[in-house]
Amino acid sequence: MQAVKFTGHGDTDVIEYGDFPDPDPAYDEVLVDVKAGALNHLDVWTRRGLPHIDLEMPHVPGSDAAGVVDAVGDGVSRFEPGDRVALLAGTWCGECEYCRDGDVAMCVNFGVIGEHKPGVHSEFAAIPERNLVPVPEGVDWETAAAAPLVFQTAWRMLISRGDVSPGEDVLVLGASGGVGHAAVQIADHAGATVYATGSSDEKLEYARECGADHVVNYETADFASEIRDLTGKRGVDVVVDHVGAATWTDSLASLAKGGRLLTCGATTGPAPETNINRIFWNQLQVIGSTMATPGEADDVLELVWDGTFEPRIRDVLPMSRTVRAHEMLENREGFGKVVVKPDSEL
Repeated sequence: MQAVKFTGHGDTDVIEYGDFPDPDPAYDEVLVDVKAGALNHLDVWTRRGLPHIDLEMPHVPGSDAAGVVDAVGDGVSRFEPGDRVALLAGTWCGECEYCRDGDVAMCVNFGVIGEHKPGVHSEFAAIPERNLVPVPEGVDWETAAAAPLVFQTAWRMLISRGDVSPGEDVLVLGASGGVGHAAVQIADHAGATVYATGSSDEKLEYARECGADHVVNYETADFASEIRDLTGKRGVDVVVDHVGAATWTDSLASLAKGGRLLTCGATTGPAPETNINRIFWNQLQVIGSTMATPGEADDVLELVWDGTFEPRIRDVLPMSRTVRAHEMLENREGFGKVVVKPDSEL
């Protein structure tokens, strides 16, 4: 088969698209004929190399994909050939205290397909049965591929962990990205007043279309000052910050007394300076969140499949142009998700 792959970490020149051994599904695995995949910023970090993760090379990236079941292992009971499916990329041990308590997203051995294990940006992929969800007829492959990772991540972060409630003020940073544009829609659906930041008027208009009530261009204004002005110096109840070091101080400064800072990533770096005085004096909470449980993913994907939420697609490219897809993420071009399809599907 043909697959996206790299044999070492580095810049985009390490990415190739070419021959790769056909996967053979194990006892509990499903062989999926991939119709579409999608990129996340995680793909950029995995390609560059992450501390404490030693990948077997060559590595196939990709944590989002959807397709048709081609074959199943002998132990598979939920799916059969011809079924439409999408990937839930989180992996868990099933044995630790958190798994036994039902919160597999807290697993001490939690991992991500495409980051810690071979990914799905290929013509075929062998995927554990428990990592797949059904995709209804009528949902296009681009939507099915683009939605799962970012919407499950944003849902757990805002609803399960952040407990966002009707009437609250929520600020979403980087609203043009995958998680950002999902968070805007979820916060709006939860009944919050949504504030969003972006780097251009075009991106801010997209954020408004997704449900943002107020927008701030962080290239031309200090967003913390703007938020204070917009809220009568009160600040917001919740800040969604997946940007990291570059925004951390201003995110804390944007919060009202007793506010919550929610984070699921750090694309600009993981080690910001923190004003601890502000945290204890204003009695703030910093809440981390990673991916989601299968049940949480089911809840939010139901709202994607029925059209309540819409994953925005900035471009659809053949997998042979994955280099360009990575460049779009690194250069912050466009709004929403970048989808890649096997060349044989185009």
